Amino acid sequence: MPKTEYTYCPPCGKKLIIALRAGENRKVCPDESCGFVHWDNPIPVVAAIATRGEDVYLVRSIGWPDGWFGLVTGFMEKAENPEEAVLREVKEELGLDGKVTSFIGHYPFKRMNQVIIAYHVALDEGEVTLDTSELEAYKTVPIQKIRPWPMGTGKALKDWLSSQGIEREFMQLG
Repeated sequence: MPKTEYTYCPPCGKKLIIALRAGENRKVCPDESCGFVHWDNPIPVVAAIATRGEDVYLVRSIGWPDGWFGLVTGFMEKAENPEEAVLREVKEELGLDGKVTSFIGHYPFKRMNQVIIAYHVALDEGEVTLDTSELEAYKTVPIQKIRPWPMGTGKALKDWLSSQGIEREFMQLG
């Protein structure tokens, strides 16, 4: 989802300026009677540490570099709660149903202006049917071998591993 970059005020059309609001420089309308402030609130994203048996299921999005895999993630829809959203995303991306077994945590992902809401999802039996409109591949990694990455959803994976009694350092990228 592309970030909205406002140049003009959505309610009145005047060119926005930068001004201090709530301790931060923000884009604001210069017309005091309008009062528009672009708060640039983060976008909620759900993430699933999807497991079956002793394996974690990872996915690779279209366009990602070869070898890069991550958790099943997606945007929440209107009127959807996070648990519903994460199960919908698992179903859409892997074609499998599952059950939320625990909330792992929430994590700021500043680079993408997102807040990641992460859950552990135990997958039901069945064959993976990959959503090829979004994903190029999936793979399974044994829980005992998976290593978290130092950004985004990797922090949730590290916390989940810790909750399973598995302490792992972040892998080195690049």
